[in-house]
Amino acid sequence: MFAKETYINRRNRLQSDMGSGIILLAGNDDSGMNYRDNIYPFRQDSSFLYFIGIDRPGLTFVLDIDNNREILFGNEATVEEIMWTGPVDTLASAAARTGLTDIRPLSQLDAFLSQAVQQQRPVHYLPPYRPEHTLKLAAWLDMPVASVAQRMSVALIKAVIRQRAIKSAEEIAEMEIAVNTTIDMQLKAMELAAAGVTETEIAGRLQAVAIAAGGNISFPVILTANGQFLHNHPHKTAFREGQLVLCDCGAENAMRYAGDLTRTHPVNKKFSTAQREIYDIVYNAYKAAADAVRPGIRYKDVHLLACEQLAAGLISLGLMKGDAKEAVAAGAHALFFPCGLGHMLGMDVHDMENLGEEYVGYTEHLKKSTDFGLKSLRLGRELEEGFVLTIEPGIYFNPLLNAAWRAEGKHLAFINYDKLAAYDNFGGVRIEDDFLITAGGSRILGRPFATTATEIEDLIAS
Repeated sequence: MFAKETYINRRNRLQSDMGSGIILLAGNDDSGMNYRDNIYPFRQDSSFLYFIGIDRPGLTFVLDIDNNREILFGNEATVEEIMWTGPVDTLASAAARTGLTDIRPLSQLDAFLSQAVQQQRPVHYLPPYRPEHTLKLAAWLDMPVASVAQRMSVALIKAVIRQRAIKSAEEIAEMEIAVNTTIDMQLKAMELAAAGVTETEIAGRLQAVAIAAGGNISFPVILTANGQFLHNHPHKTAFREGQLVLCDCGAENAMRYAGDLTRTHPVNKKFSTAQREIYDIVYNAYKAAADAVRPGIRYKDVHLLACEQLAAGLISLGLMKGDAKEAVAAGAHALFFPCGLGHMLGMDVHDMENLGEEYVGYTEHLKKSTDFGLKSLRLGRELEEGFVLTIEPGIYFNPLLNAAWRAEGKHLAFINYDKLAAYDNFGGVRIEDDFLITAGGSRILGRPFATTATEIEDLIAS
């Protein structure tokens, strides 16, 4: 936990921002994998953790704004439960460390909320992302299950985002830990990658690095020879000489803050001429975006800048043609870069995405595009000091997408389809780092780590 005052101040600001009514924050429960007692690793809800700080299942927090009351509903561990787990902190002692003193049994929550509903008091809750929460909210608030999503509190969503989007110094320190562990994971991937070694073998060793550091992975490892598929999780596929390894991984530290880095490196330790050409184009786009991010700039504009850099590089190789800016305006570049440049990062690897991309990454004045490529840009709004985000341009040669576009005759003025056949087995290249927006621009999180093609080769050789 952070200091008690951190959680008190966060809740006080939330109470002030909301003004009236009841705020209901439901923590997560244990969830069985294949039967009740064989559970998935527990992961607390991030907003609950942000405001309450207690990382254990079976809790619900209520902030009664009108009566200035904070109540934590949950049960103390029984003797029978401790028999399996060993001694655990009492709920009361954990609550005291977060500044809460009113602790009530979970059995009293139904009556409390039922009374609030009878009194027609507004109950603010965040959109549920687990089905059990949807069912609980429907029962607690006496509404049809189908109505739960419709009655989520947009005011609460916006109030939570206003706080969580700006990272404090203590949060940044935790994220540095997560990013440095993620660098260790990337180094392990470079160490292990060789012809004959499988994707799953390396990915398992990467998760071990994250667990050994005191946390776990922040998302399932993406490690593949088929980098043309954007989120291709590892298979029992053995790497071959001449292939590229695309490794996109992240560690979640003990405080549940995430890192998220991608590196692409050659199986046989040296990039081929074609691989280096593509890698250098991606790096130039990465560098242009990293130099551009600062408070006040729209991230959508940074994304488009990176897209123009990618298109210009592909034009120089003859894979695209015409004017880079015109090609991007037409959307032709999205054949090679069909995703967004990056996303917010924090306690979630796509930070607060469960609250809605339209609120996290966009505004009332900037709406998310529906165009192919742009519709996958999770963050478009103006950047602010204290934001943490990823920059992750890439070039992906997807033969399935190439064939579909060619059959439709799409963007013939900008794409040299005849030359793409030589890249059918290329895969993809992505470079990704995590950046903090500062008053004067930005800074990269984590210790120095190889980024250019030469640095990657030198690091592998060492």
